[in-house]
Amino acid sequence: MDNSLLESLLKALEFSPDNIELRLQVAKIYINNLNYIKAEDHLIQILDKEPKSKYKFLLAKCYFNQSKYNLTEVILEELIEKSNNIDYLELYCHCLLKQNNHSSALSIYQNILSINNKYRNEDFESLFKTSIGGNSSYDFIDEDASSILKKPTINFNDVGGMDKVKEEIDLKIIKPLIHKDLYKAYGKKIGGGILLYGPPGCGKTHIAKATAGEINANFINIGINDILDMWLGNSEKNLHEIFETARRNKPCVIFIDEIDALGANRNDINKTAGRTVINQFLSELDGIESDNDGILVLGATNAPWYIDPAFRRPGRFDRIIFVSPPDEISRKSIFNIELKGKPIGNIDLDELAKKSKEFSGADIKSSIDIAIEQKLKESFKDGVPKPLSTKDIIKTFKKMKASTKEWFSSAKNYALYSNESGLYDDILTYLKIKK
Repeated sequence: MDNSLLESLLKALEFSPDNIELRLQVAKIYINNLNYIKAEDHLIQILDKEPKSKYKFLLAKCYFNQSKYNLTEVILEELIEKSNNIDYLELYCHCLLKQNNHSSALSIYQNILSINNKYRNEDFESLFKTSIGGNSSYDFIDEDASSILKKPTINFNDVGGMDKVKEEIDLKIIKPLIHKDLYKAYGKKIGGGILLYGPPGCGKTHIAKATAGEINANFINIGINDILDMWLGNSEKNLHEIFETARRNKPCVIFIDEIDALGANRNDINKTAGRTVINQFLSELDGIESDNDGILVLGATNAPWYIDPAFRRPGRFDRIIFVSPPDEISRKSIFNIELKGKPIGNIDLDELAKKSKEFSGADIKSSIDIAIEQKLKESFKDGVPKPLSTKDIIKTFKKMKASTKEWFSSAKNYALYSNESGLYDDILTYLKIKK
């Protein structure tokens, strides 16, 4: 580090603290010398006065290099909404990979390639492609089944609240497995499909895992981008192999998140490739050439109104279940789980649950993360971890807005005006709206 130059700039800042270009040069020197904490401090002061994208991107890089991936993601999501700048997308892809969110990272990588098909990044290439000629590393054909098969260690006892959802799943899945002979006597197949819908972050994945654990079944958790592939024909192959793996390992629960991206209404799809993937999925669901007895497919979506009506035909996703934001009992349970292993003082879980109304599970986790970041700043002074209190977490509620509110403002319109079959009545019940 050129200490003399830095000292000169810092001295100049004392006389001209509002000089943005001067402060920016100081921040860049700190970044070049890997002192991201000091750089972060100066960039925040710059952004207070001039919130330009280029300064926000520098701050995102500082957060990324300090492993503050949640904060990095928040900034980059805002920047990407306004611009398809490849630098933003590239850092976002790295950020998602650091959090092991490979499916979303693949989607971002595909976006970069659609903007610039000459783009190359060795880190991404090695993860997302096995060869320049074609197969995605998400192509399951050559993978050992054990890499996608899991045995969940949780069951319904580990899921707070959600009684109605459990009851529906019990009727559709658990009872048939316990009373196989009765179902066979009536010619009823064991398995089928259930569609879980509701606001993001409300436990759809968690209840799916618990379902598999409840019946001691194998579990395959698939993100939509683990299926969709940039190479023509690979998406259909991926889908087929997922189902074949499940058929070889019955009973098996296949959980597909963001299924609205896979099951979008075919009338809205112009590309033939998109339609063939949907048709392949419907064929796998029907088990036309294979036996799906003992296979349960759980799909999760935030937007069921975009799904092709063919998906809701009997024998496919014939049971649609609304997963509402966690109630007070569930919120208390989530706070208890998320606070385990962290330095805490006197925590009143009842108070936290009461004051976090409308919060999703993801919102609760985020509130704790924000409180922890504040405690870390205090702890840096003497290196001693400061315990979290109820007051610390409640403070964060004032800085947050429940993410479920935006979803309900949109969902309410569908429930009121596009609900001839009564499919979305549960939304109106939750909102206490009478038709």
